[in-house]
Amino acid sequence: MRILVFFDLPTRTKKNRKDAAKFRSFLIKNGFDMLQFSVYMRVCKGRACVDTFKRRVKENTPKKGNVRILPVPNSFYEKMDIIIGKQTEIKKIGKRGILDL
Repeated sequence: MRILVFFDLPTRTKKNRKDAAKFRSFLIKNGFDMLQFSVYMRVCKGRACVDTFKRRVKENTPKKGNVRILPVPNSFYEKMDIIIGKQTEIKKIGKRGILDL
């Protein structure tokens, strides 16, 4: 079984950004992997594990913003299609200005 965590947290103020970073750090320290920005996933062995992590996520959710938790059976998760579009141009700002990578 997998547990997916989707979140949309405010980042306008310094405190908001700190709270969002703390939440992401919590997810990573608890074995979650990033699937996309603001979408994290963790493998769980059974319903009891899912319930434990649902509780932990709820306890660590920032006061502002929203978080969604979705338990997904492996059979559903394995049917996910991954569609990769054209790679976007990446730019890096260095001492000599903007560089194309």
